[in-house]
Amino acid sequence: MASEKKTEELQAPLEASSINDSATINERKLLRKLDLRLLPALTLLYLLSFLDRSNVANARIEGLTTDLHMTGDQYLTGLTLYFIGYVLFEVPCNIALKRTSPKAWLPTLTLIWGIISTLMGTTGSYPGFLVVRFFLGVAESGLFPGVVYYLSMWYKRNEQHYRVALFFSAASLAGAFGGVLAWGIAHMKGVGDYNGWRWIFILEGLLTVAVSVAAYFFVYNYPATAEFLSDDERAFIHQRLKDDSDATRNEGFRWSNVRKALADPKVWLYRLGFHTMSLPLYTLSLFLPTIIKALGYSAARAQLLSVPPYALAFILTISFAVVSERLRTRAPFIAASSAIAIPGYIILLTCPQPGVSYFGTILAAAGIYPATALILAWPANNVSGQTKRATANAMQISIGNLGAVLGTQLYRTESSPRFFLGHAFALGYLIANIVVVTILRWTLAKENERRDGGERDHRLDGAEEDDWLGDDDPRWKFQL
Repeated sequence: MASEKKTEELQAPLEASSINDSATINERKLLRKLDLRLLPALTLLYLLSFLDRSNVANARIEGLTTDLHMTGDQYLTGLTLYFIGYVLFEVPCNIALKRTSPKAWLPTLTLIWGIISTLMGTTGSYPGFLVVRFFLGVAESGLFPGVVYYLSMWYKRNEQHYRVALFFSAASLAGAFGGVLAWGIAHMKGVGDYNGWRWIFILEGLLTVAVSVAAYFFVYNYPATAEFLSDDERAFIHQRLKDDSDATRNEGFRWSNVRKALADPKVWLYRLGFHTMSLPLYTLSLFLPTIIKALGYSAARAQLLSVPPYALAFILTISFAVVSERLRTRAPFIAASSAIAIPGYIILLTCPQPGVSYFGTILAAAGIYPATALILAWPANNVSGQTKRATANAMQISIGNLGAVLGTQLYRTESSPRFFLGHAFALGYLIANIVVVTILRWTLAKENERRDGGERDHRLDGAEEDDWLGDDDPRWKFQL
């Protein structure tokens, strides 16, 4: 079968001599090499992904809804359709990655959504807007969960957290760049008889297409076949992953492992953890320029004022990830980050002054993005079994993005300029996130205690020494 062939490629056999020679490898130097080869390329793809999904917020205040004769509620429907496509195709896309290869799958997804994003700039009707938004969600659905799974095949468990958070930090960076780019591109109004908002989609979409073509050459498959590694380095990576996780195990695709992900209560808590963050995340990214403009600023000034909240969010996302990795703990940092955002929404709900309300958006972004990065990285550390982990990662985002589906209907035109309903929901979701994360940490800690006490050892009865039961194995300890 194709999946078995792919697994054999992923876990190519290593010569014993290479394994012995790998003892001379400088691990820290090798990690830096992996980071430089893998992370910039993947982070760039996600930056473009988030830019192409959220630039509709910038286009809206440059005349999108006016030119396409949309009401405020019709615009919200278009936003909702994006997430419906995203949710429906996320798990199938991650299964496709498991059955194909990252080098072919990830650049192809990027090329497809780049073309779709470019077409957004040429659409001339409301139905066309709906169709493009839906298929943009379909095309982008496979990138983030696919990359989270992909990184788990390169890095040890305690190393993945920072890399996933760094990768996600591109979302806040896209928000900062998006504001500046939209401000500049909007000045092309009238070129080719196109309004400025059309050029935002066209130029940013064409940039994605160009990068996707190059991505076929700078995205690699797995350690066993990566051209930039020596045989000794491949052997070293294989051994360090074998000692730490399931990344080197010869696991073919089985639907039973998909069902394990569906039946695990801990996986559902990971999903609920992201669900409680996705509503504030996407309502902020999709409505921030509108919120700022509603405070009384011009469209051009609103584009530029959207940059500082995202810039601070980027800095804090990296900072929280670094400290969390060093301390090897997740839940306290997720809860603390959510707690930063809560006062931001309280300010937005209670203070009508433009300057004070703008400060509220800064606090909201500063808390939302680090918390989201950390909750998304958590299952990559804790879910064992390659297919189960790939499914769990995809379903975490699918279930999580149902929060975004709801959120896109909350910031209605008639609730401007205060947007009480949307801000209140975001505030409630952030409080719920702290509750969910606390429950999840308690659940994982109790399970670790049971395993330390030998209460799960019976699962190994009748098993061979090399048998592995995934995260059901009593030898597996969860990171808190």
